[in-house]
Order: sequence, then C-alpha cells, then structure tokens
Amino acid sequence: MNLILVAVIALGAIGLVSATVLYVCSKKFAVKEDPRVGEVAALLPQANCGGCGFAGCSGLAVALVKGADAGSLEGLSCPVGGQEVMGKVADLLGMAIANSEPMVAVVRCNGTCANRPKVAEYSGLRTCAAMHSCGAGETACGYGCLGCGDCVAACQFGAISINPETGIAEVDEEKCTSCGACVKACPRGIIELRKKGPKGRRLYVSCVNKDKGPVAMKACKAACIGCGKCQKECQFDAITVANNLAYIDPVKCRLCRKCEKACPTHAIVSVNFPAPRVKEEVAAANVEQESKGEADQ
Repeated sequence: MNLILVAVIALGAIGLVSATVLYVCSKKFAVKEDPRVGEVAALLPQANCGGCGFAGCSGLAVALVKGADAGSLEGLSCPVGGQEVMGKVADLLGMAIANSEPMVAVVRCNGTCANRPKVAEYSGLRTCAAMHSCGAGETACGYGCLGCGDCVAACQFGAISINPETGIAEVDEEKCTSCGACVKACPRGIIELRKKGPKGRRLYVSCVNKDKGPVAMKACKAACIGCGKCQKECQFDAITVANNLAYIDPVKCRLCRKCEKACPTHAIVSVNFPAPRVKEEVAAANVEQESKGEADQ
C-alpha cells in the first residue's frame, strides 16, 4: 500500500512540475498575433489558391499587415478578390492602393486538330506532365497544348475546359480570377496571365514554338515562323522577335491590329473586337445616308 501511495505521489509531483514548466515556456515563448491579421483574413476570399504568391490567404494577411506597418502595400494583391477586396483591406489598414488592371489567363496555342494533326498514339498516364516528359506527345509540335487537362484540374473556379473539337484548353474570362494556378500547372508554359485590356480587347501571339519557320510550319499550320513581318508593321515597338518567336508586349500594344493582318500564318489572335464591317454594308449605309439627305432637302 505504501509503495502505491509513493508511486501516486511521485507521478503527481512529476505532472505538477511538467505543467509548471510548460506554463512558463508558453508564456515566455508565446507569439502574439496582431488582431488585424484575423480581420484582414476575414476579408479575403479564403480560396488559398496561391495566386498572391503566398501559401494561402493567412500568409497574405500577415504580409498585408506587415506592409501596412512598413507604409506600403506595393506588390501585394489578391487576384481572386480583385480591386473590391483589396479596397476593403486598404480601408481597414488605413492605406491607399493603386488601381491595378484586371488580368486574365491566355492559352497561347492555336494548334487545333486541323492545324496540328496527330502523328503518334500515346497510351501512358493521361496527364500533361506525364505526356510532356515522354516527348512531343501525339503531334509533331513539342511546344503545343497537350489537351490532357492539368490546367483544368488546377483551376478551382471552373474557368478552364478542354474543347473537344480542337483539343485545346480554353479560358472562360468571366470565371477567370487570374490566380495563376493554370500557369503553374502547364508543363509547357503555354498559359500566360495578360492584361484583360480595354473592353476585354487584347492581341497576342497564339504560339510558343521556338523552332525555325519550316520546322514549325511542318508541325502546325498556325505556328509563328518568326518572319518579323508583324514587328515591321508595328509602329509602337510593341513586338519583339526572339528565338524564332514573336511576342506582343501588352503594355506597349495600342490594339491597332495591323500586326494581325500582316501575319502570314494567322498566329496572332484578337479577342473581343467588333466584327469588321463588310464593304457592301458600308456602301449600303452610305447610300442610305445620302438618300436621307436628299429627302431632307
């Protein structure tokens, strides 16, 4: 009986000492969190997509509070919440933020089934990463969209789908939050975040093939051949040609579309522009206006 009592007292003493040590350590090494972090996190969408450059919304919240203490929120933004959420965060922290232009994901490949026919049959793991590691894939182009949908799986907002007719990924710009998850998921770097542009209008080279012209054209009829005609046509120095591939700088581009007309392979794509008026329609409109003018006289 005495031995049991001694054991109980010993265990109780050990427990008491351990509890005291833990309590002292918790007080001494406690990390106090700024209450503003929780308030900022509550304003964020909690998508935890990583588009802001942090592991999740909590990491961005901490960075925003630290940035406010340092006097600047430059470089910190939530692509999912956009300007509205960042405005609320700025008001909470008593800061001002610069207006940022909305971005959208762009799939830079026009290698449809018609432009880029299959030359092989792939029977391995049906992911873009696996197919890319095996080589060029099922076509002769080692740069084009593989169509397995790694970007679709990465998107949390249902903004990307694979067109069954073309076999290429397509972005729904109304759903796209420009989080960048699809950009990271694409093993070939085909997807790019670009400025949405005024009224959603934008121009870009829908190709990333860096092979020389004849080789690129053999793989895909709509490939950029690096001929430089678009660069010569551009009056705003918005186009550069490097490694046999043209690129349009969205900052310098004035959306004149002269480069699009100059491209011999139609590798330059325009989005959300109004359809050009047919000459007959213009002539009919002019005749109608003239007849109205004569009637008024």
